[in-house]
Amino acid sequence: MRFAISIPQFFGDGEFDPGGFRAYLTRAEQVGFDSAWTQEQVLGSMPHLSPLETMTYAAACTERLRLGCAVFVSTLHNPLHLAKSISTLDQMSRGRLEVGVGTGGRGRAFAAFGIDPDGFVTRFTEGLRLMKACWTDPEINFEGRFWQVEGAAMEPKPFQKPYPPLWFGGNHPNALRRAVRHGDGFFGAGSQTTERFADQVRIVREALAEADRDPQDFRIAKRVYIAVDDDAARARRRVTDGLNRLYGRSGGDELTPVAVFGPPDECVRGLREVADAGAEMILFTPLFDHAAQLERLAAEVMPHLP
Repeated sequence: MRFAISIPQFFGDGEFDPGGFRAYLTRAEQVGFDSAWTQEQVLGSMPHLSPLETMTYAAACTERLRLGCAVFVSTLHNPLHLAKSISTLDQMSRGRLEVGVGTGGRGRAFAAFGIDPDGFVTRFTEGLRLMKACWTDPEINFEGRFWQVEGAAMEPKPFQKPYPPLWFGGNHPNALRRAVRHGDGFFGAGSQTTERFADQVRIVREALAEADRDPQDFRIAKRVYIAVDDDAARARRRVTDGLNRLYGRSGGDELTPVAVFGPPDECVRGLREVADAGAEMILFTPLFDHAAQLERLAAEVMPHLP
């Protein structure tokens, strides 16, 4: 089992504290987290720093910690620009980058980005093929439906060869099978319950067997919204409020079951269920008191997990 921590990104105008951000990441490295992860959200009322710039700042604050995004909605990006940015950051971090990608789903505001929603899955897979060509081919010759490149080159290539690990997000069975065909791992969403994640893992493992892929070469992870609090009722209230803000809900506790919260022993129990469901890496995502939650996770939760 490997443990990851989310990188704080929710800062309103003037709220970002460089010293606090640096201290948080330095501490994550000191207490044994394997990696730290961002998310991508361009539009929304919740103030949210962009992942590439946040990871670049984080790379300058750390030496060992791997850095990732779960996930880039790569359908909304020009694949040449995204490939260049990822190659650059992988070089600057000396090969510490992890890359998550996802289609964004049918509910995404494609028109706001100048994207035709028809064929967005084809656009996603074609963009991914083009990025891989940029990362591996000395000369790029690419003929696709959306992009055509002839006799071009992109240098430098990523520090990691052939390119940083590619994680796939997604909920539909077709998305899970795409992950097996094109990626190096599957990242379960924080908005999914442990039971739903277990169902997804079964589909992934079936697809791995059908493709004759070694499961040891394909990683499985899950984001878990978490709150370690000796007062279980208070933890529930704060988690519910945090999830409603994050997902733009007006109230109610429909999302609360996706989270793990309460005293340390309750959190350990819930996280063991996530591990039993198939997670080989757990991404802890606190919704408040990030630095304090990091300390409690490291001291009171992680030592009791496999």
